Amino acid sequence: MSAAAVVGAGRLETAGSAGVNPWLIAVVVSIAAFMEVLDTTIANVALPYIAGGLGVSEDEASWVVTTYLVANAIILTASTALAEMFGRRKFYLICVALFTLSSVLCGFAWNLQSLLLFRILQGLGGGGMVPVSQAILADAFPPAKRGQAFAVFGVVVVVAPVVGPTLGGWLSDDYSWHWCFLINGPAGILSMALIALVLPAAKEAVAARSRAGRFQFDVVGFILVATFLGALEVILDRGLEDDWFGSRFIVTFAIICGAAFVGMIPWELTRKNPVVDIRMVAPRQFGACFVVMLAAGAILIATTQILPQLLQEQFNYTATWAGLALSPGGVSAMVAMFLVGHLLVYVQPKYLIVAGAAIVALSMYYLTSLYADLDFWFFAWSRIYIGIGLPLFFVPILTASYDGVPAEKLGQVSALINVARNVGGSVGVSLSQNVLAHREQAHQSRLIEHVIPSAPGYQETLRQATDYFMAQGSTLLHAKQQAFAWIGQQVQTQASLLAYIDVFWTLMLVSAAMIPLALLLRNVKLGGDAPPAH
Repeated sequence: MSAAAVVGAGRLETAGSAGVNPWLIAVVVSIAAFMEVLDTTIANVALPYIAGGLGVSEDEASWVVTTYLVANAIILTASTALAEMFGRRKFYLICVALFTLSSVLCGFAWNLQSLLLFRILQGLGGGGMVPVSQAILADAFPPAKRGQAFAVFGVVVVVAPVVGPTLGGWLSDDYSWHWCFLINGPAGILSMALIALVLPAAKEAVAARSRAGRFQFDVVGFILVATFLGALEVILDRGLEDDWFGSRFIVTFAIICGAAFVGMIPWELTRKNPVVDIRMVAPRQFGACFVVMLAAGAILIATTQILPQLLQEQFNYTATWAGLALSPGGVSAMVAMFLVGHLLVYVQPKYLIVAGAAIVALSMYYLTSLYADLDFWFFAWSRIYIGIGLPLFFVPILTASYDGVPAEKLGQVSALINVARNVGGSVGVSLSQNVLAHREQAHQSRLIEHVIPSAPGYQETLRQATDYFMAQGSTLLHAKQQAFAWIGQQVQTQASLLAYIDVFWTLMLVSAAMIPLALLLRNVKLGGDAPPAH
């Protein structure tokens, strides 16, 4: 199938929705995308409940997250080609239907094996929805108004991962982990109905695809790219648990990943219609957007996971309350998102990215003042600040990445940008967890150096702790045992808090690194009126 025919089909299909308010299209496609992005984080807080309910270890249950991410990464690369093959509307409906059905099946899974199978299907369905949603938006709006359209879509990308832990924690604490998946059923059915109404099939598009003849799908390229990304996701997600390259399992996947990457580059560079056009990453504009989106995905997903983990492990919050601490950030992100949509009419995307990266970096610096007696609002305010900064680079990245891209490459832009976001998220989580684990060991080793019987500070602390426990009614022997245990617990707590501080320092540096990258972007054409109020 020729490129011209594919483009023609895509453009005619969009034209088939003529007379439909593009803002209605934006809302409709965002519903399905919201479900998909939500499921990247909603299951994280439910893992202990899933492990208990299915009678497996938490390490085994963590494959529920891994399988979804791997399947998601695999289908992302093929979404553009498959949308061209079947037509955007048909492919989009297939993805939503598969995602909805597999979500319900996840809720009724009878053992871990069945749950993992359904999660793979859920990831395959969900992975195709987000890039196609972005491509639909890019076609439905003129370039001057894409920033405002992507602001609506940006609510999905930024707010859904924040809502995930809150919703997942509440459902798991008060009902059952099954509802983390079952809630997608009604939402998916509603989404399919709205898509069928708002995006009617265009007879002209079907006829154009029929005249174009057989579509040539890059099967070898897809296998290479899918193997590379799938193996990379497994390495990033399982590396810490399996001791990285001390594990034969991780070494095997690293070899597979490296071999697929080496084969992928020359193959995709020499294909006329590659499944992933990696040549697009070479130009300064899109290349910089791709790298900035990697960093943005890392910040978004890493902070969304590390903060609830901190609150649950060190401050004894329930999953619900840990999620609620993130909720104010979702509100601030929604407000900032729509403000950014208006600012993009007047301000160059690269300057908004710089502002957003600076705000997030300062938010990470704010979190480095961590100590054991902090209250709920310290973390809520930190998330509010992050919520203000994230939209300032997410929406401008999307806008800048489409600048100057020909119509036939819009789908490729969507796929590559979403690959960057997904892989960046996995890198961010892996980086933060590794920094946490290794720095906690380092801090504990240094702190233990001062907990020795000959140290005056240790002797005084032991005496005071013993006196305290004796005052509570313990015998001298029992009080000393309690004092020893309390000191050990304090060392562990302080080592953990210091390690979390190191994580925030690391994420601050990642945020700051986006600033010079953003300044590499060229200016884009500004313009367009603000969207009408609804």
